[in-house]
Amino acid sequence: MADKQSVTGFQLWQWRNVAIQAAMAKNARPTGANATDILLTEVDWLLQEVAGLDRLALRLESFKDQEQIPLKLSLEDLDKLWQRRLNEHLPVQYVAGATPWRKYQIAVSNAVLIPRPETEDLIDLAVAASQSIVTPPLEQGHWADLGTGSGAIAIGLADVFTTAIVHAVDYSHEALVVAMKNAQNLGFGERIQFYQGSWWEPLASLKGQFSGMVSNPPYIPTHIIPTLQLEVVNHEPHLALDGGADGLDCIRHLVELSPTYLRPGGVWLIEMMIGQANAVREMLQNQGSYCNIQIHKDLAGIERFALAYKKG
Repeated sequence: MADKQSVTGFQLWQWRNVAIQAAMAKNARPTGANATDILLTEVDWLLQEVAGLDRLALRLESFKDQEQIPLKLSLEDLDKLWQRRLNEHLPVQYVAGATPWRKYQIAVSNAVLIPRPETEDLIDLAVAASQSIVTPPLEQGHWADLGTGSGAIAIGLADVFTTAIVHAVDYSHEALVVAMKNAQNLGFGERIQFYQGSWWEPLASLKGQFSGMVSNPPYIPTHIIPTLQLEVVNHEPHLALDGGADGLDCIRHLVELSPTYLRPGGVWLIEMMIGQANAVREMLQNQGSYCNIQIHKDLAGIERFALAYKKG
């Protein structure tokens, strides 16, 4: 985003009203099958991000009396991005350039998937799983975030495992730029090491040493991607979405290769799509190197996460 620029509170109040009216008009017009309505609350969330306004000021509209309000980008640029939100279904997180995730503000761009709230559960599951092995403690040593994207999972792991070294891998150089910026800005620049490459490949020198691996890999079947929301289809990176014909190509790879990298008792933990739990459980069982295989649901009751331990 550009350097901060200031507008009057009244100017911003006028823009807010126009933006809300434009969203209402857009929602009133018929759209395609995989188009979604623009939430009116997105306007205020966006103003919280780019103008630093709080919810109370927005609800009471008290900000319109302020002489000057600093913005992270010009009102003209903000309006251009909002028009893209309306007409191109650009995700509002990309408009703002950030999204909340756990207790952090994670910077995002169209080089990375927008971290979802349900993915936050991976961190809590990793903490619970680490407490089952005492010697040597799983919360220490090496942890991997494979397919790190924005770096959200790596940051979450570094936050809860304060004595661990977190290794974050992504195939996309553009994604790693975003992830490294997030780690640096949030105070984890020294705790997270970043690598460009495919899954475990950059970490070959640490085979057999990892306390745990966490991943939110591509898991959507190729033929389903065109039916997703336009925000996803048109703007989020397909490299981070497409899991092959059955959606399980990347998960299958992680099932097969991870035992070589995990230490005995090491944690294997991934996010998956609705309907994939039985197939993933069967993969883990057939591979032969895993024990205590578990399927966990998200807050919506969907079987979203698979967890296992390396035998030994």
